[in-house]
Amino acid sequence: MSPGDLAPLWLTLRLAALVTAILMLLGTPLAWWLAHTRSRLAPVVEAVTALPLVLPPTVLGFYLLLAFNPSAPLGQLWLSVTGSTLTFSFAGLVIASLLYSLPFTVQPLQAAFTALGRAPMEAAASLSASPLDAFLTVAAPLCLRGYLTAAVLTFAHTLGEFGVVLMVGGNIPGETRVISIAIYEEVETLDYAAAHVLSGILLALSFAILLALYWINGRHRQEARR
Repeated sequence: MSPGDLAPLWLTLRLAALVTAILMLLGTPLAWWLAHTRSRLAPVVEAVTALPLVLPPTVLGFYLLLAFNPSAPLGQLWLSVTGSTLTFSFAGLVIASLLYSLPFTVQPLQAAFTALGRAPMEAAASLSASPLDAFLTVAAPLCLRGYLTAAVLTFAHTLGEFGVVLMVGGNIPGETRVISIAIYEEVETLDYAAAHVLSGILLALSFAILLALYWINGRHRQEARR
């Protein structure tokens, strides 16, 4: 297999890394709010956040395709600002992946923030720390395992996206042809050898990522029992 045949892999890794980085930033305040709010809107927000877990990817992809269309308000705004369309573009893949992978970021962080409780933040406030300083120096380090879990699950989930990215991005080499779509195309053309190689790479990469996560969490639990 030539380096050019691995282009979908590099595009997928780029997409997964970018989506993970953005969701770590955007998911933190949302997860923090969900962990501490008493608002009646919290169940609604939680349900909307978790919707990609139960919604068929093609359904989400279909509605995103309609929203990204240049004739729709969002698609028209993007076109007027950037001069390019959201549909069948890498930017469209990023936005679609942000929505599709959102619960894999928010839920582990929310669980970590809930387990942390209010006591550490209150202790930091008693020492005159600002809310932001208390979060960065106290809460975030104590919730490091939650961040690690969120980052790994978000990255691994984005690697395996298919329905959403196919609906929104299509199959444009070098632009939207991620590895899952490349595998599907190889199977369609009966090139099982190439499909085996790409599938094996994705399988090994996903397994290695999850193995590293469970190994780190296992070591942490063992140290906590000592």
